[in-house]
Amino acid sequence: MNGLKLPAEFVGRIEEIGAGRAEPPPARDAATVVVLRDHDRHGLQAFMLRRARSMAFAPGAYVFPGGSVDARDGEAELAWSGPSPAEWAAAFGASETVARELVCAAVRETFEETLVLLAGPTAGTVVDDTRGDAWEADRQALLDRSQSFGGFLDKRGLVLRSDLLRPWAHWITPKIEPRRYDTRFFVAAIPDGQRARDVSTEADQVAWVRPAEAAERAWAGELAMLPPTLATLTELAEYATVADVLAARREVVAYEPTAEIVDGEAWLVLPEDVAHFYPTG
Repeated sequence: MNGLKLPAEFVGRIEEIGAGRAEPPPARDAATVVVLRDHDRHGLQAFMLRRARSMAFAPGAYVFPGGSVDARDGEAELAWSGPSPAEWAAAFGASETVARELVCAAVRETFEETLVLLAGPTAGTVVDDTRGDAWEADRQALLDRSQSFGGFLDKRGLVLRSDLLRPWAHWITPKIEPRRYDTRFFVAAIPDGQRARDVSTEADQVAWVRPAEAAERAWAGELAMLPPTLATLTELAEYATVADVLAARREVVAYEPTAEIVDGEAWLVLPEDVAHFYPTG
């Protein structure tokens, strides 16, 4: 079976949803960004965070920066450079409104969690350093939602650089999960001069990892990862440099694992063409 064995408590939930006695929660739109760099000795690396054990969703799992769309992420007055919302909509199979929100959420969440900011004073430049008290105050204002992302960019005179992002993947949380996300994955190079830092209260550890090595450690049970994360790392392991990743042509397909009961046990069934990316039971 192309699947993963689930804890016993999922048996009842699978039965309830399957019988129509329970409704799966709606999946919230979310964005994840794989921030990449070229290392002199280690080659291509991706930035990852380990979610704190106290988190309700995926505690202890290694993830990429990202999070849910904020209601104000699609503000029309936001300064924008690069592929239009219509182009992102075509890439991700979404409406223009959702596509705009996803790109904004991708840039905002990456800044909130790592201080990496894919924006600049002009359409052809990017901020070279985001460290300091003033930047931290802005980050905190974004976190507590006292400031919108569009307001943050406008105050600093910055333009969102959607051309620094590339579409990579689309995963939807299974219907049996109490928290569900409709997540689009992006890839991006860390801008010159910027430094990724652990500034998130949601993470207790961060690291730059070689995709192949991180995937191998997940297969060995040393690192906890959700299937979309491991699938993405395994795909990235095929590339030698950031430039190779950004130049890759991707047809983004939506993947949504399902759940079944087999011989009285709960199983998460992975889409057939990505199941080999994850160690199965």
